[in-house]
Amino acid sequence: MDQTEKTPLALEAFLPYTLSRAAELVSRRFATIYKDHAGLTRPEWRTLATLGQYGTLTATLIGAHSSMHKTKVSRAVQSLEERKWLKRRTDENDRRIEHLELTREGERNYRKLAELARAFEAGLKDTLGEKSFAELSRGLDAVEKQLGTDVF
Repeated sequence: MDQTEKTPLALEAFLPYTLSRAAELVSRRFATIYKDHAGLTRPEWRTLATLGQYGTLTATLIGAHSSMHKTKVSRAVQSLEERKWLKRRTDENDRRIEHLELTREGERNYRKLAELARAFEAGLKDTLGEKSFAELSRGLDAVEKQLGTDVF
């Protein structure tokens, strides 16, 4: 057994762990913004943002794009529909499929929250500095390109 095998893994220096922690910290910080301004949960925000970006989609595509389980998407869709921010339309050819889109009220709230999201990101950019922010973005893009699958 060599020395490397005897040395414990330093979790705080293990890239998958640090990526996960950083993502969770940033996500939680941003969650306070959309929760305070609109009372949204994380799945509701992701559903709203995905529909705001792409327009009409199915719940399956929303889940794939936002990395959410179908039950979380379903609950978010139900909640946004109750707020009258989202409407459903049954597919003409396959009645099992529903097409989801934002209502006028949903679009208005999406635009407001998207503005807050841009301001939040600008704050991160200021905190990290232009160069570090760009390097981090390139690094994350490289990880996703190598390990991920594009849905859109």
